[in-house]
Parts: sequence; C-alpha cells; structure tokens
Amino acid sequence: MTNRTRILGQGLEVSAIGLGCMGMTQSYPPFPDRREMIALIRGAVERGVTLFDTAEIYGPLTNEELVGEALEPIRDQVVIATKFGFAMEPLGSEPFGGLDSRPRHIRATVEGSLRRLRTDRIDLYYQHRVDPNVPIEDVAGTVKDLIRDGKVRHFGLSEAGAQTIRRAHAVLPVAALQSEYSLWWREPEGEIMPTLEELGIGFVPFSPLGKGFLTGTVRADQQFADGDVRNVVPRFTAEAMTANQAVVDLLTRVAGARSATPAQVALAWLLAQKPWIVPIPGTRRLARLDENLAAADLGLTEAEVAELDDASARLEVQGDRYPEAMQRMIDR
Repeated sequence: MTNRTRILGQGLEVSAIGLGCMGMTQSYPPFPDRREMIALIRGAVERGVTLFDTAEIYGPLTNEELVGEALEPIRDQVVIATKFGFAMEPLGSEPFGGLDSRPRHIRATVEGSLRRLRTDRIDLYYQHRVDPNVPIEDVAGTVKDLIRDGKVRHFGLSEAGAQTIRRAHAVLPVAALQSEYSLWWREPEGEIMPTLEELGIGFVPFSPLGKGFLTGTVRADQQFADGDVRNVVPRFTAEAMTANQAVVDLLTRVAGARSATPAQVALAWLLAQKPWIVPIPGTRRLARLDENLAAADLGLTEAEVAELDDASARLEVQGDRYPEAMQRMIDR
C-alpha cells in the first residue's frame, strides 16, 4: 500500500485501509493461534496499516487483549479504535446482554479497555450502538470529559442515524461513523453520507466485503462452522446466497478486466466513493491482507465506478444483514 493515507474527521489521519480484528477471536470459528494473529497485526503495521479496530464486546474482552499485546511495542505508530456501549452482564437472550451507554458505565468501560489495550489513551472511541435509554448528548458529554482527561483522543459513533449524528456532533465533534457499507449494502448513501460530508465526519465501513461473500469464495451450498455468525444471518441462507450471486458476478467481471480480484474491486469501489472513507476488512491470513491492501492502488476509472454503481443499484439483494434481535439495535 504505497503512501496511501486518508483523513477522517477532526484531522485524524489513518491508512486508506484499516484492519478489523473482530474475526480473530469472535464470529468466525475456528479461531487461529494467538501468536499467529499477533504476527499478522504486526505484519499489517509493517505494510503501512495504521488503523486497527476492536471492541470490548469482541470475545468478549479477549480481542482487546490480543490487539493490545500485538501493538504495545509499536503503539505510537498506530491508531487504535475500540468501542463501548454493551452491557457485559448478564449475557442473556438479548445480544451481549443489551445496551448500556450510561455515563458511569462508559467511565468504567474505558478503564478496562485501556488496561487490556496496554495503553494510556484510546485514539478513536466509538459508541458501539445507540442506546435509546440514554440521550446522545449525555454520551457525547461523557466522552468529552474523557478527552479532557487524556484517556480518549477522538469520538466515534457506530450504526447511528443522521439525527443522532447531528445531536452528538453538536456537543462533541464526531471524528468517524462506523457502519456497514459495501456494494451489497448501499443504504448509507441516502441520508447518512450527505450528513457526514456536511459535518466533516469520516466514514469507516465495516463488512466491506460482505462477511466474505463479496470475495467470491463463498458458495451457496457452503456449510459454516458451528458458532459462525453467518449461520444466523438471513442474507446467508442458501436461497439468499444464490440470489445474491449476481453481485459477485458483477465484481468478478470488472476484476477480470483489471487482473484484480473481486475483493480488490469491492474495496476500490468504496475508496472511490469519497476521500474520507476508510474500510476495515478483517482477515486472518497474510495473503488476504496483502490482497486487500493492494486495493488502495487499484484506482478504478470513472467508467468502472459508474458501471459498478449502476449495475449494483439494479440488483435486489436478498435477506436482512442481521438477525432480528440485532436489527432492533440499529438507530434510525
């Protein structure tokens, strides 16, 4: 990835492509050896990656511990993003025990994250999901206090709606929104992206490769391991995957003309949308990391971007992107 950096909101400079670390300890079993993942994270730094994404709930807790151990020797070279806002106890029927962004909970959470991440500050601290029971102004005000105390550098939101973003930003400037965005989930283009552009907020798309589907390596009859999150995602039923193969076919066609891979085209398309977009594909393999990072140098032409825009807009993607309980946590 040659000299490719981007600026999120509030002047936060990061690599054009970051690394999502969740899958190293959660959602996609079987999980690799911890030492291999530490080597992968450090290998990403050597390749120019500076943005690393984790969260308290990933694991839970173990993902932050992994990222902290991997980045401790090179802490000053990187931007660490983590998240707060889930109740860790009790882990009952609601995902992760439900939401909790009460100020006292945020203050307690940040101390644990700092300890696990082996650092004295969090570069980008996201509210993981909007808590309908806590005014966003109270959340932003609490993070503002943490910034004043030197424990946090920048404030972020995840899966927040446009009005919530505006309300939060009025209290404390938001550096980045993290939400799902890819060629098979383009909803943010409607209201979210114009809001971000108006307010000068960066966009960090997660699942930029559609939980692996847009790489072209997932078959419609694929059996995922027990515990794999895709077993409960409606978009990954055999029927939905068969219908959604049209998106992969589109990527494959453009990729073939450029001697690239579908994953590279999917990431390059995101990078071409706005200069303040920084996708965070996850991977556990060095070869895939290299493949993903090469997308920053692919440079799709305007005609290729237009073809992908137009063709994907005509495709009707089948299936919700979350199980019902998690769908209810999305702020509208």
